Amino acid sequence: MTPSLRVMLVVKAELMLRVGFHVSIAGTIDEAVDRAVELGCNTFQMFTRTPRAWAAGELSSDEVRAFVDKVNSYDVKPVFAHVPYLLNLASARQDVYARSVKALKEELARCRRLEVPFLVTHLGSHLGAGKQKGFERIVRAVDEAYRFGGAGVVLLLENTAGTRNSMGGRFEDISRIVSSVAKPEFVGVCFDTAHGFASGYDLRAVKAVEETLRVFDEVIGFDRLKLVHLNDSWGGWNSRVDRHQHIGLGKIGEKGFRAILHSRLRELPLILETPWEGTLRDVDNLRKVKELAGEI
Repeated sequence: MTPSLRVMLVVKAELMLRVGFHVSIAGTIDEAVDRAVELGCNTFQMFTRTPRAWAAGELSSDEVRAFVDKVNSYDVKPVFAHVPYLLNLASARQDVYARSVKALKEELARCRRLEVPFLVTHLGSHLGAGKQKGFERIVRAVDEAYRFGGAGVVLLLENTAGTRNSMGGRFEDISRIVSSVAKPEFVGVCFDTAHGFASGYDLRAVKAVEETLRVFDEVIGFDRLKLVHLNDSWGGWNSRVDRHQHIGLGKIGEKGFRAILHSRLRELPLILETPWEGTLRDVDNLRKVKELAGEI
């Protein structure tokens, strides 16, 4: 190999993004891999069950085997799972809290079977009981989930948009949880750009992105960050509005995403959760990301 070709390959490797979408598991769960590949993803996120019900259907040995084989064959890695919408690990309602802890345990077990290394969870709402109670419940839930297992799956705490009574809108909140759990080695962070922007972390220019990442590193530690949910924000900076927008068409804008995609965040897997309504498709958002990242 000539020196010039070697340099070209190194540069290409440095530019290559790990980027994908949250994809449907309709049919059998292995079909999620097919959908990701058809979209041009080299990583993806999914639910392991229907996200709007407490009950979870059993995963057959055949579909688990097919899922693992397809992930390895297509090399769409890493795979991320997301907990169902119903979970509220900070809930002041004992029935909801108990169901949430049980579901978290089940999700960790399902991830282990599917060889999915990361499980993303929202931190929920304290429902007016106060942050202190919310922190206590979240830490207790994580400790309970990992008490008798969980090894092999890292739980990623996702930042929120700072809506009323929500937990995890500030980096300090996430740091407090990580430092309080019994097994912090099993806990990481998922940073959602739309949520972060809505909760007061500026991402609209190079210096703003650098400052946000400096604060993240200082408060939590950049090594804890395992995933970026790459979404534009319908609401403005510090608006506390949790609503995603297509890449470049929201309040973060193209300038902001160009800065994000040329920062340290490009080294991490990027999952898009852009809207399904409107004229833009997933492939349009993927193309925009690659364009702003300088890959096309």
